[in-house]
Amino acid sequence: MLKIAVDAMGGDRAPGAVVEGALLAAKELGVEVLLVGQKAVVEQALARCASGSPSLEIVSASETIGMEESPSAALRKRDSSMKVAFELMKRGAVQAVVSAGNSGAMMATGMLIMRNLPRVERPAILVVVPTPGKGTVIIDAGANVDCKPRHLVQFGLMGSIYAERVLGIPQPRVGLLSNGEEEGKGNDLTRAASEQLSSTCLNYIGYVEGRDIFGGEVDVVVCDGFTGNITLKTMEGVAGFIMGVLKDAFRRNLVSRLGYLLSRKSLRKAYARLDYAEYGGAPLLGLDGVAIIAHGGSGPRAIKNAIRVAKEAVSHDVNRHIIEVLGELGEAGGEKSEKLPRKIWQRIRSKIESFGEKPTAEGEGREGKSGGKG
Repeated sequence: MLKIAVDAMGGDRAPGAVVEGALLAAKELGVEVLLVGQKAVVEQALARCASGSPSLEIVSASETIGMEESPSAALRKRDSSMKVAFELMKRGAVQAVVSAGNSGAMMATGMLIMRNLPRVERPAILVVVPTPGKGTVIIDAGANVDCKPRHLVQFGLMGSIYAERVLGIPQPRVGLLSNGEEEGKGNDLTRAASEQLSSTCLNYIGYVEGRDIFGGEVDVVVCDGFTGNITLKTMEGVAGFIMGVLKDAFRRNLVSRLGYLLSRKSLRKAYARLDYAEYGGAPLLGLDGVAIIAHGGSGPRAIKNAIRVAKEAVSHDVNRHIIEVLGELGEAGGEKSEKLPRKIWQRIRSKIESFGEKPTAEGEGREGKSGGKG
């Protein structure tokens, strides 16, 4: 059975909400959950849960990492719940780590203990946002504030693999987030990254704007972590604002309350699509292991779904496919491996003669054009 270590001390509502979510996951997802944290505190949280819940193993860790602590301060704590969870994965005792704690500390601790996958220069945070289809991937959502063009290319490759393998989107459309669709838009980073992305095997459609994220026109949105995090936090704020406006409207008078009663099922479904708890956690792609960063305010349902995301990443073997794709690119024009995802590589012979070099074959280019949606 798949084993997942959960940082019981991470998050604004830990350990209670974390323990409840872990129990839900153990009951509903068919995984074995190890709770890592201060043993007495975690045991108290378990005791408060309803009787009949599955028994979970507790792994003792004497220290906690605060949400406001710097990554460097977090690394100095040798027995933190986050560090102990990663050490369990390093030893092979678990296959994934989930934490709703400090995301900067999560990345720093994961890189220190697990290291990066081969050829990955920067791990990146991937989030899936709701759209009319299967969702849109945003990568990077906050791990790397300053990036170089080649980092954005790697983010696009990792995001495309995740979209195809986990979300089931064939030939994911990859776009680069910019301030306009035209070729002249963007800055030095986006222009250089766009040129390199157009030379890869990706189904690169060029620049996309923020409004395109929800429109179903793009499956993977690539950006640096600074831009991605601002985009994500803005989305959260807008979703909360919309729900607040709707609640106020329905409370206004007797007629509006009656309207709510008649439409509440549909409204609940709509709210569920906007609720981050339904999407669980954000994978830290590029790490040599599966690490899922849950929202700091996660409740039990969000923790359960973060564990579900961890299970999906392990079962779809996302890391192996990232290693194979980046390895193939590094070989610059070698024969493609038959083990690679066929849908990603079906056009690779005409796409890559050497990494960063424009394809010369006509009629076999990507759909769309660099710097525009085409």
